[in-house]
Amino acid sequence: MSPGPVVEVIVEEAGWETALPEFETVAEAAAIAALRHGGLGSTAVEVAILGCSDDRIAAFNSQFRSKAQPTNVLAWPSLALAPPAPGEPPPAAIPPPDGTLMHLGDVAVALQTTSAEAKAASIPLKDHVAHLILHGCLHLLGFDHQTDLDAARMEGAERHLLNGLGIPDPYERIGAGHPQP
Repeated sequence: MSPGPVVEVIVEEAGWETALPEFETVAEAAAIAALRHGGLGSTAVEVAILGCSDDRIAAFNSQFRSKAQPTNVLAWPSLALAPPAPGEPPPAAIPPPDGTLMHLGDVAVALQTTSAEAKAASIPLKDHVAHLILHGCLHLLGFDHQTDLDAARMEGAERHLLNGLGIPDPYERIGAGHPQP
């Protein structure tokens, strides 16, 4: 029997402790929900979640996307999964047959930007963090929002997963748009 998914949560920014003491619990629940959605709920896969600062995510954003500014969430998939055509689901991640733990990718969430967005949209920080981590983990699974059809599929998955976590639909809230890294 497979050990199931492993979610490694690293809290690098000390401010998370005050802003959202349950960051690790929220991150793990959101990541596991996304992995289950991707059919990996009982598979030996690993995801790393980093709770960082705006400065750290701005450095990542500059290094990996040539955008020298902070953002709310970034994801680094280990697999090149992508929908075969706009609006279609991405292919399933196929773990190694020998049961070796497969690293699916990394997600980073910035405290200051995420907190400011949650406050501006009157969304509890816990809910916004769960949404952003779901969003990042869906990217690891091959979901994207490059086309309207892909965005609709991804947003539908986010709505479904957030509902399962008891979090209201952020797309129905005024001022809450698609998380754009």
